[in-house]
Amino acid sequence: MDGGTLYSIGDLARRTGLTVKAVRFYSDLGLVPPADRSPAGYRLYDLDAVARAELVRTLRELGLDLPTIRRVVDREASLPEVAAAHAEALTVQIRTLRLRRAVLTAVARRGSSPEETDLMHKLATLSENERRRLIGDFLDAAFGGLDAHPGFAGVMHSITPELTDDPAAEQVEAWVELAELAQDADFRAGVRRMAEHYAAERAQGDVKSLRRDSAAMVRERAAPALTAGIDPASPEADPVVAAVTAHYAREFGQPDDAALRRRLLARLESANDPRWERYLQLLAVINGWPAPESLAPALGWFIDALRVRTPG
Repeated sequence: MDGGTLYSIGDLARRTGLTVKAVRFYSDLGLVPPADRSPAGYRLYDLDAVARAELVRTLRELGLDLPTIRRVVDREASLPEVAAAHAEALTVQIRTLRLRRAVLTAVARRGSSPEETDLMHKLATLSENERRRLIGDFLDAAFGGLDAHPGFAGVMHSITPELTDDPAAEQVEAWVELAELAQDADFRAGVRRMAEHYAAERAQGDVKSLRRDSAAMVRERAAPALTAGIDPASPEADPVVAAVTAHYAREFGQPDDAALRRRLLARLESANDPRWERYLQLLAVINGWPAPESLAPALGWFIDALRVRTPG
């Protein structure tokens, strides 16, 4: 066929896969204008109309609205720019749908109440900036004014949750619980105490994070005693306490006396908050990390052993 060929509305519909009703609708809107009229007054379309109709059909199938399509076919907006903007919008919609699916799955699994479902939905559908602001407020409450030392940067990074764009139901559940925990004033105060202990110890010398050192010492020394069923108040626990406190004293170049033991006891008691361990467990789920080892039993045993040997 040559360029002068004209098509009836039915022919155009067959060539483009549209219905006659759709062609008429787009034609009335001016998106696919007729090139001419037959003697009987019927609309006739040329090859340009065929191309426009096919483009309109494609863009509609991709989800673009009619005003945007008009701008494209009238060359008021470039197709690549429109496609990029629409793709970005779809990305947001897809992420929202995935979150909704995860929330609904979590609600079904937990048997949540309407109130819990509402809270879960609100926390799960926060924007990335809103999530960062929530966690930023928590980190500021815990570390604000103490984070000048480079060591804190690594600590803060290591406890920052990063919810993926396509979270599993368990990640949504973990994020909701962690977000609630991070907003709890009493929990924030507890983490602040841990941070202040850490900062005070850093100020005394260039030592490693004592939270990790004390945990390592307790795990190494106290865990076997706990497994063996040794009573923390019994004489059999004396060597365990002595080994840990001696190591702690060497770190600071100070005598292993009552004052040092009281400081270690306060450090370990603040670190043994079960809510902090829960936070780390939730963090691992959200970030897709291996589950952290629970130090609570060994820490608890050692704290009891140290307490009975530390004068008030």
